[in-house]
Amino acid sequence: MNSLDTLTQLSDELTTHKTQISTWFQGLQTQICTALEKADGKSKFQTDTWQREGGGGGTSRVIENGNLIEKGGVNFSAVFGESPERMLQLMKLEPADFFATGVSIVLHPKNPLVPIIHMNVRYFEMSNGMYWFGGGIDLTPHYIVEEDAKLFHQSLKEVCDKHHADYYPDFKKKADDYFFIPHRNETRGIGGIFFDHLKEQEGITKQDRWNFVREVGEAFAPIYTEIATKNNSLPFTEEHTQWQRLRRGRYVEFNLVNDRGTKFGLETNGRTESILMSLPPEANWQYAHQPKEGSEEAKTLALLKKGIDWV
Repeated sequence: MNSLDTLTQLSDELTTHKTQISTWFQGLQTQICTALEKADGKSKFQTDTWQREGGGGGTSRVIENGNLIEKGGVNFSAVFGESPERMLQLMKLEPADFFATGVSIVLHPKNPLVPIIHMNVRYFEMSNGMYWFGGGIDLTPHYIVEEDAKLFHQSLKEVCDKHHADYYPDFKKKADDYFFIPHRNETRGIGGIFFDHLKEQEGITKQDRWNFVREVGEAFAPIYTEIATKNNSLPFTEEHTQWQRLRRGRYVEFNLVNDRGTKFGLETNGRTESILMSLPPEANWQYAHQPKEGSEEAKTLALLKKGIDWV
């Protein structure tokens, strides 16, 4: 049975045990890498399998210098063991063993007219019975195209609406609030959905939460490859590339200064190469840069704010 068959089979079963969840995530990584290689048409993912000293490990898959993707990574991990003291402090948890698994993706395209994208879907469990799901997808265009922004958000809304009417408005607001750069007073991109600490509650089972997380993961490749393929054939100039590098600089600032996942990973002795996979191959910082009034760059900056209703 290949990975796609396994993914389909697990989707049709009750899969709330940590081993089943981890196996499904591993299949999702393969499914997404296959779709991205097909869309890129040139480069292939390099595979780096690693072990964690305290227990578990993962597989990092990196693609570089492609027709579509200049640098990108699709990471899978399943780690476990005694909870590090720093992790317990950061997450305000009582001592217990932990298990964490998930898939994390960041893609930096070659063409400035193609957006950066990020996805993370994850599951966390402790030996005392505590558990939760988290994740989300967000889009960071170098140039905001309203048609693409609407397609992106409408696609995510359709996924959310299948599971709960409150998911999209709640998770969209959380993404706006989370993917925000306070020292710049701008959002990182056009947001998407962001959720964390999802567990069972009245009327919603653990299986319900897991079904939603699976569908978010499966939505990634179709949504991104449609937007990316459409824009990748568009011509671009050196000015476009310079702006792309400035926007990548903002991406770096957010990931190193504001992103909780990056800081958590580094402060708890996570695998540095996998954590910093999210950084672009090149980025620029220009002192007090201001785009020309009325330019496409200025229009993009004007849309980097919370609360925009894209649907």
